[in-house]
Amino acid sequence: MNNFTELLKATSDFIWGTPLLILLLGTGIFLSIRLKLIQLFKFNVSFKNLFRKSDKEGDISPFQALTTALAASIGTGNIVGVATAIAAGGPGALFWMWITAFFGMATKYAETVLAIKYRIRKKDGEIAGGPMYYIERGLNKKWLGQLFALFAVIASFGIGNTVQSNSISDAMNNSFNIPPLITGIVIALFVGLVIIGGIKNIGKVTGILVPFMAGGYILGCLIILMFNAEKLPGAFSLIFSDAFTGTAAIGGFAGSTVMYAIKNGVARGVFSNEAGLGSAPIAQAAAQTETPVQQGLIAMLDTFIDTIIVCTFTGLVIISTGAWASGLNGVELTSEAFNKGLPGPGGFIVSLGIIFFAFSTILGWSYYGEKCLEYLFGTKSIKFYRVIFVVAIVIGAVANLEPVWLVADIMNALMAAPNLIGLIGLSGLVVLETRKYFDKDRI
Repeated sequence: MNNFTELLKATSDFIWGTPLLILLLGTGIFLSIRLKLIQLFKFNVSFKNLFRKSDKEGDISPFQALTTALAASIGTGNIVGVATAIAAGGPGALFWMWITAFFGMATKYAETVLAIKYRIRKKDGEIAGGPMYYIERGLNKKWLGQLFALFAVIASFGIGNTVQSNSISDAMNNSFNIPPLITGIVIALFVGLVIIGGIKNIGKVTGILVPFMAGGYILGCLIILMFNAEKLPGAFSLIFSDAFTGTAAIGGFAGSTVMYAIKNGVARGVFSNEAGLGSAPIAQAAAQTETPVQQGLIAMLDTFIDTIIVCTFTGLVIISTGAWASGLNGVELTSEAFNKGLPGPGGFIVSLGIIFFAFSTILGWSYYGEKCLEYLFGTKSIKFYRVIFVVAIVIGAVANLEPVWLVADIMNALMAAPNLIGLIGLSGLVVLETRKYFDKDRI
């Protein structure tokens, strides 16, 4: 088993190496140039469209589509991933997470425009869309769409299910002494009650859950930052200076080069906001919208909220409290920072954040997985998927998941490949749809 785990680790490290990170970031830069920095010059339009009512075709409101996508992307990566990036790459890694998110906004926009453009209405009346459809219908490469769907189904049981329930069970056990099995059963029951109603039910729940959990976590961060307000200028100075000079060894921190800061910032940025992986457009495709561009503009907020806002608050707490130099990593580093910034309740903020973030990720990915399985095997497969998905939650809560984590990482990378091919191949269509929309002067 150890040899198998080592093989998976080596495979994950290879696939998530510099070439893929360059391809992901490069695609965002390419799309940003072709779309004339739409994420910067049309960002205000995103908010105008967010609560616009529409009676057009779709299963859920634009806001619910956004919160469903956010439910999946705002997860343990916003707490653990940021800490991992800073622990390995120094404070400058946060700057490169921002850069990744900025260009990732253009990627999310393009993904969503294509998802709406090529979505279909099935016989049961529900909408279906995502990379598998725009790869098949736009590029005429069904086999490539099938590959994406297969990778996404497997990933849904890893990063979207078992590793999340395991994170919740650990947090509940460490903070409240609740046995993992009990936690797993309770999570499975709640998830089962939500997903049995499909995307409309998931949209209603995430529409309430996401603002509540993200708002509560940010409030906790704000309180800590208020107590450490005098250290914020120094924190920002470290972020910007270390992004271009590297970080010297200090305390328990072993030091980091500029290239290591870039690599960790980009890798954890992509892991957090999922721009380019192709997962979010599956949810965005279900939105009620007049044009693909309207929902594409809203989709940019997904990456902005996930990384520019939530990850930034986590990073600022870690840096301003000085915990980044402690030599700790992952959730231990984030917990140390919150406990230093707010002794007593600080650790509970992290625990509750992990619990809610991980639960919301399970809900979002349950929809991604079932839509991809449906694409491969038809509507009848959804019932079986939901049952297996719920059972897997309990297994994940009590199991040793290092191999599962590694398989999930590999599947996420493999999802990105066909999706990026679709985005680059259909980028001209995205530009055309964008021009048509703004030329009509609708805003």
